[in-house]
Amino acid sequence: MKAQFEKISSNKNGLHCFVYEDVEFDAPWHFHPEYELTYIVRGKGMRYVGNNIQKFEEGDFVLLGANLPHCWKNTDQHKGSVKSIVFQWNDELLGKDWAQKPEFYNINMLFKQASKGVLFNRSFSEGKLNKLMSILEKTPLDRLLSFIYLLEGLCDADNRELLTTAGFSPNLNLKANHRIDLVYDYVEKHYNNKIKLDDVSTLVSMGNEAFCRFFKKTLNKSFFTFVNEYRINLASKMLLETNKQVSQIAYDCGYESLPFFYRQFHKFMKCSPLVFKNQYTKF
Repeated sequence: MKAQFEKISSNKNGLHCFVYEDVEFDAPWHFHPEYELTYIVRGKGMRYVGNNIQKFEEGDFVLLGANLPHCWKNTDQHKGSVKSIVFQWNDELLGKDWAQKPEFYNINMLFKQASKGVLFNRSFSEGKLNKLMSILEKTPLDRLLSFIYLLEGLCDADNRELLTTAGFSPNLNLKANHRIDLVYDYVEKHYNNKIKLDDVSTLVSMGNEAFCRFFKKTLNKSFFTFVNEYRINLASKMLLETNKQVSQIAYDCGYESLPFFYRQFHKFMKCSPLVFKNQYTKF
């Protein structure tokens, strides 16, 4: 079975980090061009990385290389919610070819191992939870610097295990990867204007129906659901970081109809724009 391509973020040079918490780990078998470092805070089940299948539980700490298929799945024995801390970044985290510089030799060697997946042993991962959480709470610059120090510390881990076997070659749909990147860049540049299906389909050399099927199959959501999700996420950021009126934010994000903007906002954020703003600014 081919792994699904996952688009991480429009921030091409940044560090993407977050806490995932839900009733289960529901991500499909997938891959992305970004590296990933995942720490399991709560949950038990099976971890799939390349051609490796192993049990996981609290404290599972794994580094994955670019385009390495993976997923975590709960077992029926696990009761309650799951939680993980995830860091994702690409090759240009500190600029082009940064890891090739002599100062980052150890990190570069670690990244080479990450192409096979790296499992850090339990004795090393113990005590890392507080450190990982503290990185998430820092300002962007301090977070980036702390993360680089974290990577350097990972290089000192003894007895780390490589997960995939020699000769493993993932079955990836890289053409889909390229097409999704083109679509994402187009939406990023044109979100504040009317986006037409004909224009996007032509961009990736597909007919309208074929493109809609392709997009739905690749990202598990329709194209216009993706567009609205992108616009609402941007609107949410503008609500918190600017003093613009809601109507102006809606217009700036490409919405010509204010009632439609309100419906879409409630669909994705589960509340109105003003309730959302008050929730996050009352402190």
